[in-house]
Amino acid sequence: MQALELKLPPPLITGLTGFGMWLLCNQTPELTLLWRWHFEVACVLALTGGVFDISGALVFRKARTTINPLKPAKTSAMVTCGIYRYSRNPMYFGLLLILCGWAIYLSHPLAFLGLPAFVAYLNRFQIIPEERLLSEKFGAQYSAYRKSVRRWF
Repeated sequence: MQALELKLPPPLITGLTGFGMWLLCNQTPELTLLWRWHFEVACVLALTGGVFDISGALVFRKARTTINPLKPAKTSAMVTCGIYRYSRNPMYFGLLLILCGWAIYLSHPLAFLGLPAFVAYLNRFQIIPEERLLSEKFGAQYSAYRKSVRRWF
């Protein structure tokens, strides 16, 4: 299973998950549940996710460290300010919010199955390997950060 660690960029995983959610919904269209304001709620969630992604990326840029999720070993600084005071992975949380918005837009109960699948994949194949590398690189400083800030939110 280590062969999958840090191999696929999280935005690609998001796209594949979203496509899978759409496929699942198209295979069972009779389960579609339209409700008032679903489009607006979906847009707010997706836009909020985008804000998390952008704010996380801007803090990384300000710290002059890599944003490449496939190369966490190239991290030059530990970022604990801004949005990173509240979440160790705000950009991944933002992608999850975008998928939540997509699930609501699809208005299909089975679409929500993509959300735990996305979280499970990212935890196992992206976040845990990143945390392992950051622990090696930053030691006690990263350990203290992990204890004080949640992984997601």
